[in-house]
Amino acid sequence: MILQYFKNKENKELIIATNQYKRILYDSKIFLNKNNFFKSKDYKTSFELVSIFLIMFIRINLLEHDRIVYLKVNDELISLFISDLDESLREKGIGDMSIGKYVKSYVKKFYFRISKFPKDNNLYKNESFIQYLKITDLIKIEDYDYVSRIFNDKFTEFINLQTKISNIV
Repeated sequence: MILQYFKNKENKELIIATNQYKRILYDSKIFLNKNNFFKSKDYKTSFELVSIFLIMFIRINLLEHDRIVYLKVNDELISLFISDLDESLREKGIGDMSIGKYVKSYVKKFYFRISKFPKDNNLYKNESFIQYLKITDLIKIEDYDYVSRIFNDKFTEFINLQTKISNIV
């Protein structure tokens, strides 16, 4: 009975999404602590960084050869993200009566970020990505070319990692 559960296709997508989301959280924490170009290192910055990395993974998943599976993975990623938002806002002390309003505002912000994210995969010196960074108000320095190169390198790292995982699966 348990083996049947793990071989179920819906659970395959959930496992992939869970692993990707854990990777996003881990990498965003390391990225935030490693780089000193952020204005502050608070919940807003963490949200923006997780959003950027999540958008990168969603974009990478859309390039995969098994598009139907990865569309479901993207749905699971969004669900995990919303659940994580809910849980983290509760930890910050937001009460049950107003938690929905806060989660809704962050989800709207996330979907706005998706619409403003550049369409191509090269973020280095990409004017759309630089405008995106200005919208997020994350960066304290004016060297957006430098910052865009660092984000582009991270995006490339994610693409290479996803390619290796796809070849294994």
